[in-house]
Amino acid sequence: MPTPSLTTLPIRRLTHRDLAACADLSEDRGWPREEHKWRLLLSAGMGYGIDDPDGGLVSACVVTEYGPYGTPSLGAVGMVLVAERHARQGVGRRLMRHIVCRMGTTPLTLHATPNGRPLYEELGFKTTGRAEMLRGRFTTDVPDRDVPPPGVATRAATAEDLPSILRLDEEVFGVDRTHVITRLPAFADQFRVAEEDGRIIGYSAAWPNMDTQVVGPLIARDTKTAQSLLASLAARTDRPLRTDIDVRHEELLAWAKARGLESVAFNSVMTHGIPELPGDWRRRFAPLTVAAG
Repeated sequence: MPTPSLTTLPIRRLTHRDLAACADLSEDRGWPREEHKWRLLLSAGMGYGIDDPDGGLVSACVVTEYGPYGTPSLGAVGMVLVAERHARQGVGRRLMRHIVCRMGTTPLTLHATPNGRPLYEELGFKTTGRAEMLRGRFTTDVPDRDVPPPGVATRAATAEDLPSILRLDEEVFGVDRTHVITRLPAFADQFRVAEEDGRIIGYSAAWPNMDTQVVGPLIARDTKTAQSLLASLAARTDRPLRTDIDVRHEELLAWAKARGLESVAFNSVMTHGIPELPGDWRRRFAPLTVAAG
């Protein structure tokens, strides 16, 4: 029997039953398997994929919708992958066209690598920002001349904090992310808030991803608060940290690099249907993950 053409293979919704196949696809492209992250994305978002007749997946991606259920205000596209054996055959373009068509007038955003950006530009996405990925072991052993700023009080988040965290997150992110943020206590190893006079002025989480702890989201009133949250998370793990910082936060980037984190890569923040992301970028330092915003 002849092998079906890639253009005729149906695009279907992915479920948790596809978790291993998604992880296999990540590994096929030289990425970590990231099963923990895939599990979150398939729970909070909608996965789409194309089955390979020979087994596994030809391609996959996830869209996480934010805002009112049924009428989302924003969709974040991530984990767009095509198996190496099917690369450069238009599969990724076909899957992304399906997503753009399905989402209709809903604005979209994604983080693009330099290799992926031309495809997204072809589909109407525009670069509206950049994020710098940092990775390394955080240290407080810095030169005497590099005096750290006064600390902001941080503590572990509690269930009672969740309403305040959700209000702050929607104010800063610009749309409601309740269905994702409420999953953080189970997803993350650490979930912390920054507090002043009994009021929450920032929050962040650190979650396991292979041999690192990814810091994100990182929402804070100002750079000093973001520094305190990042340092408090680093003090409670033995793993290297990884995070993606908006390049406009130059002070935080310089501070983190002085403490052992090194630049790994740059990604383009792209949008479709809106000129820029909603919310307040000045208080939005790092995403939960580049795959979900």
